[in-house]
Amino acid sequence: MARAQGARAQMALAFETSYGTPPASGFTRMPFASISLGSEQPLLNSELLGYGRDPLAPIKDAVTADGDVVVPLNAEAFGFWLKAAFGQPVTTGAEAPFTHAFQSGSWTLPSLSIKTGMPQVPHYAMYSGCVLDQLSWQMQRSGLLTATARLVAQGETLGTTTSAFGEPVAPPAELALNRFGHFNGTITRNGTVNRPGLTGG
Repeated sequence: MARAQGARAQMALAFETSYGTPPASGFTRMPFASISLGSEQPLLNSELLGYGRDPLAPIKDAVTADGDVVVPLNAEAFGFWLKAAFGQPVTTGAEAPFTHAFQSGSWTLPSLSIKTGMPQVPHYAMYSGCVLDQLSWQMQRSGLLTATARLVAQGETLGTTTSAFGEPVAPPAELALNRFGHFNGTITRNGTVNRPGLTGG
């Protein structure tokens, strides 16, 4: 069955207080370029012999829920993905601009609930217990700057109305789309701009 994509596709997320339990409110609408998050349950062909040439009934395999989300490097929204990758940052500063320091090596990472919506179908999905497996992006001279977040989820719940996900009682919050580009990107090390090939870094 075809799915509506494009201008009206929506994605929102919220951090969970208890793993695998979607919060009733607190979702934030996120910018994204594509999403392949979904669940599937493969069928295993029987390996048994001696029952004739007709195939035996397949056996259900384990249910898996995972996928990738391609997101822009946005001044506000990308902080959600950094928190998912490293945990709660240490924030300093009494007023903007604040400084958020993310530290790697945490034993436990926060889990997310992610909901996607395609109103025309209608098709709505809630993915609970999402944990970030990998976050990657590539710096280059030109082009659109995006990152790929690879997620592993606990499960998927499907619906045809937004009421199953707390809307319109608790609509997702909106963020300003303040996007970074390749042209004005720099890499710093210990607060100093690092220029590979010039400084030997």
